[in-house]
Amino acid sequence: MSRRQPPVSLIGAPTDIGAGHRGARLGPEALRIAGLAEALAARGVEVADRGNLDGPRNPWQPPQDGYRHLPEVAAWNRAVMEAVLAELRAGRMPILLGGDHCLGIGSITAVARHCRDTGKRLRVLWLDAHADFNTSEVTPSGNVHGMPVACLCGLGPRALTHLGGDAPVLRPDQIRQIGIRSVDPGEKRLVKEHGLDIYDMRYIDEVGMKRAMEEALDGVDEDTHLHVSFDVDFLDPGIAPGVGTTVPGGPNYREAQLVMEMIADTGRMASLDIVELNPLLDNRNETAVLAVDLVESLFGKSTLMRD
Repeated sequence: MSRRQPPVSLIGAPTDIGAGHRGARLGPEALRIAGLAEALAARGVEVADRGNLDGPRNPWQPPQDGYRHLPEVAAWNRAVMEAVLAELRAGRMPILLGGDHCLGIGSITAVARHCRDTGKRLRVLWLDAHADFNTSEVTPSGNVHGMPVACLCGLGPRALTHLGGDAPVLRPDQIRQIGIRSVDPGEKRLVKEHGLDIYDMRYIDEVGMKRAMEEALDGVDEDTHLHVSFDVDFLDPGIAPGVGTTVPGGPNYREAQLVMEMIADTGRMASLDIVELNPLLDNRNETAVLAVDLVESLFGKSTLMRD
């Protein structure tokens, strides 16, 4: 690591409000049971568990005007935004324990505001099987966990695009998406129109994970705030079954470790989401245990001592 890690704050957001399956609301507790806090403490990181945020229950209703549970999604993201921003302003690294990936709207909105306040350049690494660039016009489900990147880029309902007051929160050139292998037909057009920088699994197969990550991390320096949004379905379901939207053909264990180790090598990760873990679909919490193992690598665990 090129610099000492700041103290870490764990923030639980137990909700599946934006998802198509129940169960992601149990993700924070599964990560705690898998020993996330203890693993980070063993690496010399100061850890404070802030407990769980509270928000509206999941009404489990069909879409209204193209969105499922929009008022509830906005309420949860507002709570996340405020909690993440408070930790950043206190000089701590927030780790959001999801919950589904719609919560990335609140988390990254807070990070973007903090970057504006501190003069840092924001780089987002979006580790996911999905591009999450849907809008209500191109997806029939209305599930907002398929829309957070679009919302952050200004496409979506005002309650989410203007969560922090300003929109868009992100420019497409501030985000790099790794491991993508499922993009809806209408979403493909939007991705192309907006020029998202996507390292999909075909590209990774062709050039290798090392080169893909070198390109995704190019330009990250001491003036960069690196935010990692880690959707557990980024991983191949053969090693990580505990997610609601499995897509075959994802990174294997060694590729995933390389991703995390190369992020750690930059020394610039300053905030993290861990989302979409669904213990109801898992086998004896093995996906949570794997996620903790990978997060340890984000914090500098490696086989040998490296410069």
